[in-house]
Amino acid sequence: MTRSLWRHSAWIGSLLVLVSAVLVVMVVVLNQRDEPDMHATVPDSAEPTMQQVERGAYLARVGNCRSCHTQPGGAEYAGGKGIATPFGVVYGGNLTPDNKTGIGGWNADQFWRALHNGRSGDGRLLYPVFPYPQFTRITRADSDALFAFLRTVPAVEQANRPHALRWPYSSQVALAVWRALFFQPVPFVPQADQSAQWNRGAYLVQGLGHCAACHSPRNALGALAAAEPLSGGDMPEQGWYAPSLLDTGEAGVAGGPAADSVDLLKTGVSTHAVASGPMAEVVFASTQYWSDVDLRATATYLQDLPPTPVAEMEGAPVNPQVAQRGAGLYKHQCAQCHGEQGQGAPGVYPALAANRAVTMGHATNLIQVLVRGGFAPATAGNPRPYGMPPFGHTLNNRELADVLSYIRQAWGNKATEVSELEILRARDSRH
Repeated sequence: MTRSLWRHSAWIGSLLVLVSAVLVVMVVVLNQRDEPDMHATVPDSAEPTMQQVERGAYLARVGNCRSCHTQPGGAEYAGGKGIATPFGVVYGGNLTPDNKTGIGGWNADQFWRALHNGRSGDGRLLYPVFPYPQFTRITRADSDALFAFLRTVPAVEQANRPHALRWPYSSQVALAVWRALFFQPVPFVPQADQSAQWNRGAYLVQGLGHCAACHSPRNALGALAAAEPLSGGDMPEQGWYAPSLLDTGEAGVAGGPAADSVDLLKTGVSTHAVASGPMAEVVFASTQYWSDVDLRATATYLQDLPPTPVAEMEGAPVNPQVAQRGAGLYKHQCAQCHGEQGQGAPGVYPALAANRAVTMGHATNLIQVLVRGGFAPATAGNPRPYGMPPFGHTLNNRELADVLSYIRQAWGNKATEVSELEILRARDSRH
């Protein structure tokens, strides 16, 4: 009996070793999909053309590279900026052409591999906070132009700061497993049955613009939900919600005028919307500099996304006492700008009646604007935007919940109440 049990245990142990070996091989193989042959590369010798450099500078704006790779008050593209994630802090790398601490020793193939495959110049796996799951679609020509531009920025000797991630997320082994499960390098393939303008918009939204990095839900391991691209996503370390680009009750634009989308991305304001929070930063640092051709292409693609049905709000009517208190607060704190009937002032103060930023299911952004203030970005097309002051220091949590609950059900609006707990969570968010 003992010998039989020993043999059985040995068999199970051997099977476990075999399964483990197979899984290790699978992870290794999956992490080498579509890898370029780096043994054949040589240092770049040809000087980039002025046209290539100018193209790369524009593409760097489109990709908003500087925002993550420039520390506040620091040298441009020298890295060091901390990016908070649920797993710890990742620090942007030095992209200047410094040979010691930047990418001065890289060649164009290594840079391409970083964008397309998510590997550093030395082959180390990169964390997907650097959005290579989207950048993988960038064309080789655009990659080379970006690299040509980065070779022209002033070299800065500034060592890359080690990431502050919790174990096991800090290990390359865990990252390799994550990549095997959730990342596959893919090129952008234009759709033959679509126009050149539509395909250009798709390339910008899916690739260099990396819109899905914010506007898609993520699973517990931080991977994008592949079945729900662009359907909206929480930004937990920032305390904001990136609304769905499919749901016309949130930020979907199917059936709407393309000019509104172009205006919002170019100036930060449109007839029906104002960019605030993280989106205001994107407009300020990136989309206001996009060409009109690219903005129209983006609008064309976004308009053609399949819309999801607008969900009917199931919230009960606001408690009469809450509504009464909220109405009083609105009259004294808000009506002077937004109007007695929530009609706003065109081009100055946004309307609150029939405003989907007010009525969408997620009240997160509305709370943040009221607590911390709402500030549209300063752009060439709107250099002195109107802003809303913060009320988080003058109104307590109950008052904030009351006035927001009133606004979300006044003037024909139909949305759920806002609770004091939601206000508290917004106050406790990191940003």
